[in-house]
Amino acid sequence: MIPVPMAANCRLQAQFPIPNSQFLLKRDYKLFIAIPVIYSMQLQLSVLDQTPIRRGSNAVEALQESIELVKLADSLGYTRYWLSEHHNTLSLAGAAPEILIARLAAESKRIRLGSGGIMLPNHSALKVAENFRLLEALYPNRIDLGIGRAPGGDRLTSHLLNPSNGFDPKAYIQQIEDLQCFLTDTAGEGNAHGKVRAIPKINTVPALWMLTSSGESAYLAAHAGMALGFAQFINPTGGAEAVTAYRQRFRPSALLASPQANAGVFIFCSENEETVARTRAVMDYRFLGFEKGRTDDMPDYETARQYEYSPAEWQRVLFNRQRTIMGTPDLVKEKITALAKELDITEVMAATFAESREERFRSYELLAGMFLGKTPG
Repeated sequence: MIPVPMAANCRLQAQFPIPNSQFLLKRDYKLFIAIPVIYSMQLQLSVLDQTPIRRGSNAVEALQESIELVKLADSLGYTRYWLSEHHNTLSLAGAAPEILIARLAAESKRIRLGSGGIMLPNHSALKVAENFRLLEALYPNRIDLGIGRAPGGDRLTSHLLNPSNGFDPKAYIQQIEDLQCFLTDTAGEGNAHGKVRAIPKINTVPALWMLTSSGESAYLAAHAGMALGFAQFINPTGGAEAVTAYRQRFRPSALLASPQANAGVFIFCSENEETVARTRAVMDYRFLGFEKGRTDDMPDYETARQYEYSPAEWQRVLFNRQRTIMGTPDLVKEKITALAKELDITEVMAATFAESREERFRSYELLAGMFLGKTPG
């Protein structure tokens, strides 16, 4: 049993250099000795829902689809259901994960609900703490608070969401410290040494996750004693290194005694190879469009099929395919298992885009049949 240190205050020091950054959290705890994952354990599956809007559909229909999807995931044995935060795009409906979490938690019974994630610099640490304390009070031991530091859109939008956001790494570290203080009722500089409290005061705490795509925040998660989510769906390289660094440097905190990590990836599974090919074509086109700033695009197969890629664009397509796992069941199972082994994790989060609601739901059903031993009743 690993002792959980209970600090007298939340003070964290930014002292050590990390790759591509100047700051790293420091605590006076011994390093946690990482133990490799034993792969005889059952792989856990979770859902990452970006609330995509298809061509010819709308945000209302996309959100209703999320309500039905969480019910399905709950019945199939998925571990958690996370919602992302995006702004200033017409192709995604999820601008406020904390609101959608409340609705989806009410529509389900067992599955954990959370943010994947709240882009912390867009918000006040106190407001985030109170939002998720309220969610935790409503649904005890079912709430995850995943945080990240990306804008969730463009910098102008991020500034309008939080005019005090200076995009300073030191400020992000301070926000993490403040958030932990608010959630644990611990005195710190960010709450004027305990004078400001996050309400409601409750006996449980939402699980804290740090999200990373570059790997930098893996170091922050380790030193803050938080769980780690690697965004393979954003960056297909560096995941294994990030998780290894996190496990090796993990320091137990008041909220987490041992390291915990998962990875999110775009996954689509179908028994029909033609359906897989169509979905891959749409995703190829969609990824490239996002990279070119066409965040409002809602491409369909015919649009993607008719597009002629330049040689340079095709190289981007091939690179972006590493962010996905697509295929028929046997191939998908093999690739998911290989990814879990490579990253030394026992939980994979599936983000699924599909041409239809039926194909999207069927993909999640097939995954559950392969890894969770469950099929829809």
